[in-house]
Amino acid sequence: MRKTLKEIAEFVGGVLEGDGNIEIVGLESIEGAGEHDLTFAVEPHVDEAKTSRAAAVMIRSDVVDFPKAAIKVDDPRASFAKLLDIFAPKLDTPKEISDKAHIGKNVVLGKDVTIYPFAVIDDNVKIGDRAIIYSNVYVGQYTEIEADTVIYPSVTIREYTHIGKRCVIHNAASIGADGFGFTTKDGVHTKVPQIGNVIIEDDVEIGANTCIDRAAMGSTVIGHGTKIDNLVHIGHNCKIGPNCLIVAQVGISGSTVVGNNVTFGGQTGTVGHIKIGGNSVYAARSGITNNMPENYFGAGFPVQTHASWLRLMAALKTLPDMKKEVKRLAKAIEGLMKGN
Repeated sequence: MRKTLKEIAEFVGGVLEGDGNIEIVGLESIEGAGEHDLTFAVEPHVDEAKTSRAAAVMIRSDVVDFPKAAIKVDDPRASFAKLLDIFAPKLDTPKEISDKAHIGKNVVLGKDVTIYPFAVIDDNVKIGDRAIIYSNVYVGQYTEIEADTVIYPSVTIREYTHIGKRCVIHNAASIGADGFGFTTKDGVHTKVPQIGNVIIEDDVEIGANTCIDRAAMGSTVIGHGTKIDNLVHIGHNCKIGPNCLIVAQVGISGSTVVGNNVTFGGQTGTVGHIKIGGNSVYAARSGITNNMPENYFGAGFPVQTHASWLRLMAALKTLPDMKKEVKRLAKAIEGLMKGN
């Protein structure tokens, strides 16, 4: 891919400063950029970008006296992300069904579907137009996958799952395995049948090795536009709202209801059967043990407001000195008492 700086500025709606005929052949980080690359910079990295080898830099509109060719935009990260899509190497994906794939009975395939070798499409599955199913994927009976969804290698999708349009499911994810449901009597654990399913709405992305359990009854639901990182576990009967961000190693226990636009930092965990209000952020390693309100910024275990957690962390750093001071005072008091 080759684009002039002028073409790129027009594409992102930015203001060009410098030679618009500079040809850009790649996008790179500040430290990795070469003389034909475009990078982007936001504070505190703008000064670093000034001395980089990059041919040009995408910067905020309010940056002045920048010594290199530049494209000024309101949000360099977002604009650069748009460019990544057009500069990304294109894959050659054949619109065909491999004769080495297993296609079961009563399977309905849309137009221009791609199914790679050694995928298994079980009976009564429906796959929408332009969907791509990579090798070693298993799609269980009565599952429906809608148009333009991509399922990467070694994903397992169990029976009766519904996956919406334009979803992306990365390698070795498990969708629809049995939820963790058992009754215990006299020390014996007996499995509770998990007869529900998983519903994944449109524009959801699910990371590698993530597990989303089927409901005991009803549906486990992942809302429209939610993005889930690698190594996440979502328990049975959870309802995750639209446009959430769930970072790696998060664990959401069964029957938890999450509102829209909630961000869970890495290794956050919840108990089950709670409601978490929308438009909230939970810092990494938060432990959520109760119902939570909307518009909350939480951290710590058990979770508290982020400001309270910061004060607690600051206080903890003083504990060794406080301990020494308490010992000194105790010794001084003991000496005074002996003197009396």
